[in-house]
Amino acid sequence: MGKHGAFPVLRKKLDDAITYGTKKDALRLAKEGLRRSIKARLVGEEEYFRGQVEIVRGRYSYAIEHFDAAIRHNPFDGAAYNDRALCMVELGVLEGALEYFDKGIEAEPDYATVYHNKGWFLNNIGRHTQALACFEKTLELEPGRAVTYDNLADALLNLGDLAGALRAYKKVLKLLKPGSCRGIRKNIKQQMRTIEKLLSDERDNHAKKG
Repeated sequence: MGKHGAFPVLRKKLDDAITYGTKKDALRLAKEGLRRSIKARLVGEEEYFRGQVEIVRGRYSYAIEHFDAAIRHNPFDGAAYNDRALCMVELGVLEGALEYFDKGIEAEPDYATVYHNKGWFLNNIGRHTQALACFEKTLELEPGRAVTYDNLADALLNLGDLAGALRAYKKVLKLLKPGSCRGIRKNIKQQMRTIEKLLSDERDNHAKKG
């Protein structure tokens, strides 16, 4: 994850579990991080993982309190700003969320996840072109990030770029581990079939006009 975290491998596993795994796996990893940070007497890390436990449990207001504490102990932890912003979105407090994504980027400019989530947020509030720039930066930092290609495809669809969205979805399927994420694969393949039909219809209409 970020270079400023004391347990970067564990943080990455937790991030993957939240994105592609189960709530049970995510909670187990968050508790492991909490246990290890307490043992190491790293208060900032402890607060960060306490926040993660609350996120998995859906207690976003409590999570924000822990992320604020984590930031006080380590103002260079981009993930704490990022996750605080996500909690704000979950609570419907959209005003100010973008500011926290930007604070995360300022604190840790090489942290791919904060660019990804800023792009996800921008895409969901209708700022699709700006979202694309965030996804491109994410992939510059972490080229093999399947979830970013998935979100990139959605932004391209919102902008009417069917061919670009199809390419992005194909990239997702290529990057996902074989046999994993069956539900996600099924949804993407369904989206791809829809896009291919729309592209075929466009070609047919163009041929008729020609």
